Amino acid sequence: MEFLRPATWAEALAAKAEHPDALPIAGGTDVMVELNFDVKRPPFLLDLTRVTELADWAPDGGMLRVGAGVTYSRLISELGDQLPGLAMASRTVGSPQIRNRGTVGGNLGSASPAGDAHPPLLADSEAGAVVEAHSVRGTRFIPISEFYVGVKRSALEPDELIAAYWLRPAAGPQQFSKIGTRNAMVISVTAFAIALHPASRRVGTGFGSAAPTPRRATEAEQFLSDELTASGRWESRAELDPAAVAQFGELVAAAASPIDDVRGTASYRRHALSVMAKRTLVWSWSDFRNARPAPNSRRTA
Repeated sequence: MEFLRPATWAEALAAKAEHPDALPIAGGTDVMVELNFDVKRPPFLLDLTRVTELADWAPDGGMLRVGAGVTYSRLISELGDQLPGLAMASRTVGSPQIRNRGTVGGNLGSASPAGDAHPPLLADSEAGAVVEAHSVRGTRFIPISEFYVGVKRSALEPDELIAAYWLRPAAGPQQFSKIGTRNAMVISVTAFAIALHPASRRVGTGFGSAAPTPRRATEAEQFLSDELTASGRWESRAELDPAAVAQFGELVAAAASPIDDVRGTASYRRHALSVMAKRTLVWSWSDFRNARPAPNSRRTA
């Protein structure tokens, strides 16, 4: 195995173009586990830790461009107020040492259906979440809902590297929930994220470890968006209809296609998703009801 260590982004892209089978490594929290257990044995490792611009983030045109090398710890401390769902998920990733090294960019690169960052990213699909991929050929912006194409497979071309991901700062409540043998330092049995987008009257969802890829529950999103609009609850902020909450949970579970494995059964995963969907919906709606209405909104309850 050969170790490539570019000093600049241009050098990294050139190395990836020359060696498309090179495996990128930054935090190494996923890659090193696979190497240690001999799951992967790539001919080249492409170390990106010297490429400092990957660790930058900045607002840009109403969006946040977050470099692929921004760690979970920094995301929590520096962006937790703007990306609360992703920050909640980040707090469940490993130990403090892992969060100091691991990155959402690495989660995207591995594209594991169990990655904790994927559900909140998918829940932001309606707000325009995208992955920014670079190669010597140019730049591509891949919508997050099109990024995952198979088990641990993404839409990246062999010569592409993830430079950043783009998210819109939260304009409404977001929640994340994860089922595991403990709250953190564990691969999820399943995980679920929800984001309310009051301005567009939309609901976003994402879940992991319950299908070959991280996935949205699009029928559940449409049902809840329509119900909240038809009932006037976006404006009134009235309490949720318990029947609608139950239906939302059922639709989320129906969107899953889990398997039985050592972490849990398919039936348990569907049940857990339904419970988490209902709970996070109630939590996020409570946050919405308790938030100060926008100046042009009308609150009657």
